[in-house]
Amino acid sequence: MLLVLSEAQKAALGELLPLGTAAVGELGRLAVELLRRGAAPRACEAAARKLNIGAEVVQHGVEGLTYLLTESSKLMISEIDFQDSIHILGFPDELNKLLLQLYLDNRKEIRRILSELAPKLPSYHSLEWRLDVQLARRSLRQQIEPAVTIKLHLNQNEDQSARVLQTDPSTLLHLIQQLEQALGEMKTNHCRRIVRNMK
Repeated sequence: MLLVLSEAQKAALGELLPLGTAAVGELGRLAVELLRRGAAPRACEAAARKLNIGAEVVQHGVEGLTYLLTESSKLMISEIDFQDSIHILGFPDELNKLLLQLYLDNRKEIRRILSELAPKLPSYHSLEWRLDVQLARRSLRQQIEPAVTIKLHLNQNEDQSARVLQTDPSTLLHLIQQLEQALGEMKTNHCRRIVRNMK
């Protein structure tokens, strides 16, 4: 699977070409370090002074390398696919080898960092429901108002919580239709391909 780069990303990575392999190696190390610790503008400024280039060039280069490394690691691109993906940038072989080695050395750690950054969403545990029907009021004696009350039990990090929702039957039917449509969409070949590539 090849990595698709937008024109802006190609332009950001294209700024690496005149810098040379030593500078790109330093920017790659800085990109991995920023993934570990988060954004640090001072680190970019220090690298710009050290490499004797503009801070904006360093920032664009680091952003381009960060995107390249994170997307490649997320998709677990093979060595050949990674080389084919960066081949379109027109880098010399020495720079391509440096980027490949940077990717191979750091992809497991980048995947670990990305998994830690992913939100921990609650998961379904159980559901209770009740149908309430208001048959009349003092002012309106022949009015029928149905309402569905749902108590949703969720698990999140060994903790259990409950959410109470109330809706009318027509909204509930619409919600059921939308969920069934989403489940049907998951059975299409396009979605199966996406899920297979995400694993």
